[in-house]
Amino acid sequence: MEWALPEPFVMEIDVTDEAIDAYRHVNNSEYLRWVEQISWAHSEALGLTLERYRELDRAMVVHRHELDYLAPGYEGDQLQLATWIVACDGRFSLTRRFQLKRKHDAKTLLKARTRFACVALSSGRPMRLPDEYRRIYGDAVVDE
Repeated sequence: MEWALPEPFVMEIDVTDEAIDAYRHVNNSEYLRWVEQISWAHSEALGLTLERYRELDRAMVVHRHELDYLAPGYEGDQLQLATWIVACDGRFSLTRRFQLKRKHDAKTLLKARTRFACVALSSGRPMRLPDEYRRIYGDAVVDE
């Protein structure tokens, strides 16, 4: 599969009946749910688990989602969702890009971007990225 950027973190998705809406294609909210799932999976693969977030009293919360729906997905489709960290300012935020493709024809169904802000879990207030986040997320940045 050719991707927009090199070395993506990829999640496999099999579209089931639960993802289908009244128009008989994947509901828009499913794409957003998958974006959230792969964000967590990638963070965990990098070593930043929910437990580690809690230990450090820091979370990366969504500040902004941009989702461009380019083509519909259907029940039975096998998809691949890729993500990359494309920015980490080392202070308060990081940005991810996403690309969703159908396997059988390599058609891109979605392109998305999410900006995350660092907050204290205990208060919800903006906080600086812990050194561990700066190092791990910063080392994972891919140039656009």
